Amino acid sequence: MNENASLILRFEEERPRLRAVAYRMLGSLSEADDAVQEAWIRLNRSDTSDVENLGAWLTTVISQLCLNMLRSRDNRREDPLDSYVPDPARAQKDVTDPEEEALLADAVGVAMLVVLDTLAPPERLAFVLHDMFQVPFDEIGPMLERTPAAVRQLASRARRRVKGNATPAPAPDLGRQHKVVEAFLAATRGGDLDALVALLHPGVVLHADKMVVPTPEPIFVSGARTVAQGAMAATGRARFTGLALLDGAVGLVMAPQGRPRLVLAFTITDDDRIAEIEVIAEPVRLGGLEVAVLDGAA
Repeated sequence: MNENASLILRFEEERPRLRAVAYRMLGSLSEADDAVQEAWIRLNRSDTSDVENLGAWLTTVISQLCLNMLRSRDNRREDPLDSYVPDPARAQKDVTDPEEEALLADAVGVAMLVVLDTLAPPERLAFVLHDMFQVPFDEIGPMLERTPAAVRQLASRARRRVKGNATPAPAPDLGRQHKVVEAFLAATRGGDLDALVALLHPGVVLHADKMVVPTPEPIFVSGARTVAQGAMAATGRARFTGLALLDGAVGLVMAPQGRPRLVLAFTITDDDRIAEIEVIAEPVRLGGLEVAVLDGAA
């Protein structure tokens, strides 16, 4: 096996982990693939003959790339590479598959991606590498030019944000909410109108602000079948929707690429049926909600 073929093989062995790190850092599959592409270019250009742990070396490279992308996300400009080294696998698939991105968002957790997007870049790096990939603090420190103790504090702050500060509902009620909202999402994703109607109180009402569709005025709909039929029309949105704690109660957040576009808040009766749904898409109202990760939610 020649040297280049061996390098490609070693990189392909690391690719799944690099992509997983980049996706959690960036919240976008296309950006994650761009970061992996750049990691391959840097590996191809570098002398790694003295590198004992190529996986750790590549983790450092992908982390620095993602950190730079996060820091420049608001005013990113495209700089052409002076030369292009083909990524051995990326060339086979240049277009991001929306279905694959939806599956990845589900696997990581939509709420997790939303919360990660609120973290400062160093907090996000510390939390993702340590809490999600078990990278020791003393290995993360040099990436951020901070001491291991300082990195530990960054991860701790991020962890508190992930768990949320809002007072949650009492545990039994939270469990009931979880079960009902999860069933609502499953029925919506599956296009199961009858299952959805069964979850709704006959007199259920739905309020949606004017940014949801958008419409000139807020929307008001009532009746189980009418509300269920409206939910069926939003099946496409459900692909990027997941369970989350919204101000301490279980709800749904729709967030392609980890950025909230709308949320659904629910009022649930004592017999576990949905009596009211509030759909919020107005940016100011979205910004005022505390979103946190619900244990057991994906």
